Parts: sequence; structure tokens; C-alpha cells
Amino acid sequence: MLHPSYTDLIDVVNSDIEPGEQPVVQSRYSIVIAASRRARQIIGGEDPMVAGAAGKKPLSIAIDELYHQKVKILPEEEEVSEEDQNQNA
Repeated sequence: MLHPSYTDLIDVVNSDIEPGEQPVVQSRYSIVIAASRRARQIIGGEDPMVAGAAGKKPLSIAIDELYHQKVKILPEEEEVSEEDQNQNA
């Protein structure tokens, strides 16, 4: 069994959502995509944002970061606008 479970991760990621708003993550697929993107960033040289990352695989680190709310999953609209801002800087 995976620890934390997909359900636990979805609950943590959506914990900041106001009542009545649509959750950022609605499926396991979204969690998998977010974790894999963050793992690629770590492989690319970005520093882990959680303690005890030494010796762990990048995907395990990415999952820990999601679970401990060190990284956030943005809705696609916000993600695109942030990429535009980074390119214009």
C-alpha cells in the first residue's frame, strides 16, 4: 500500500479550497501528473523542499512535498499565466 494514499493526497491538496469552490484535484491522474512534474524538476537540479530527502528517489520526494504542502498544484489557467510571466521576465 502506498503511504500516503491517493485519497490522503487529494484531501491535503484540496484542503485550502473554500466551500463552494471547485477542487483543484479531482482525480488520481492529477496527483500523478503533479508528482511526476515535480520529480522531473528535482531530477533537473532543483532542491527538495522537505527534510530527509537524501537517499530518496525523486518521485518519493515529490510526493512528500505534495503531502506536506510544500508545493501547490495550480489550475491550468493559473499555470499558463505564470509561465507567460516567467517568459516575459
